[in-house]
Amino acid sequence: MTTSSFPIESQTIEYKESWRDEYLKWICGFANAQGGTLYLGINDQQQVVGIAHSKQLMEQIPNMITMTMGIMADIDLHYEEEKEYISIHVAQQSMPIAYKGKYYYRTGSTLQELTGIALQDFMMKKMNLAWDAQIVEEATLD
Repeated sequence: MTTSSFPIESQTIEYKESWRDEYLKWICGFANAQGGTLYLGINDQQQVVGIAHSKQLMEQIPNMITMTMGIMADIDLHYEEEKEYISIHVAQQSMPIAYKGKYYYRTGSTLQELTGIALQDFMMKKMNLAWDAQIVEEATLD
């Protein structure tokens, strides 16, 4: 195999050898963080292994992203040494994005489900709110 020119996995890059619908969570995580690119048909050693059913995936994936999260992603088909691979680039979103009612966030090279205080903090940051800007109806000057 040839030496790859692909960067290592990071906060904005993830490699998968094939497509699984659960990877929509990664797309959601990229959208909620700094954005990023999911590559299909590339292994963890950054080698192009090829992707099966690329034409079908090029039609299905954009529809799944839009239908489940209401966002758009740039999806491109690439070729290297007669093997096809797909890149799915997701821009950072200004509003919180959920997948199946859950919020995901890409940090480092991991995907985290946001819950509890982390979810509350994330929502407030995305909405440009601070805890001290919240109106408390019961509060008085006393």
